[in-house]
Amino acid sequence: MRAAREGGEIPRQALLIAESVELDEVDCDRLEEAAPELAELGLEIERFGATAMLVRALPAVLGNANAAELLTDLAAEIAELGGTLSLRDRLDHVAATIACHGSVRAGRTLSVAEMNALLREMEVTPRSGQCNHGRPTWVKLAHGDIERLFGRR
Repeated sequence: MRAAREGGEIPRQALLIAESVELDEVDCDRLEEAAPELAELGLEIERFGATAMLVRALPAVLGNANAAELLTDLAAEIAELGGTLSLRDRLDHVAATIACHGSVRAGRTLSVAEMNALLREMEVTPRSGQCNHGRPTWVKLAHGDIERLFGRR
């Protein structure tokens, strides 16, 4: 997402029917204020009453993201960041949160083709060895370590 942002506008997927997401009024205020920044990241939202936001488009890289979870997480991220960071740093944090919603989650079954595509993508992605929150995305195990895990040594 960062590379796409540097190269211009992030591709977005317009929703056929805008999705209404109920939130606290304070969270709606935060999201409404951040709407221009979020639009740069492919997320088009607008205020819909005191305690709701309409989602009109999502970043295309997210596929079928859960808009309610995304907006809840973004509101929390914006509240945590406050006004202490520069616009660029805030956009990086928000992009990281959005990207997290498009990640492969634990327990998700992937086909061999999907696994290979994911590994090829990781090979060319800078800092792909950890998620945006600092957790590792993979670990290297020696043959002896694997044998110990299965009680073979």
